[in-house]
Amino acid sequence: MFFTAAVGIIATMTLALIRALEGPTTFDRILALNMVGTKTTLLITVLGFLTDRPDFLDIALIYALMNFIGAIAVLRYTQYGDFSSERNEGP
Repeated sequence: MFFTAAVGIIATMTLALIRALEGPTTFDRILALNMVGTKTTLLITVLGFLTDRPDFLDIALIYALMNFIGAIAVLRYTQYGDFSSERNEGP
């Protein structure tokens, strides 16, 4: 059952990578890459269950946090052009 789940996750990762390469807009590509990161987290978890190594869950959690921070950084860079600019929100 876990093997089938791993194959399904890899198939959806492939589809998301195709979407990331061919996405019509930047936000489609960012969303597809975030999806690949999420699927990678799931794949690490499934591999942990397949190999009977529960410590993979910690690695998956750290990877999920890095994926979230990376997505926020890329979105900020896309919107403001750099990482250090201060936002001007009204007077």
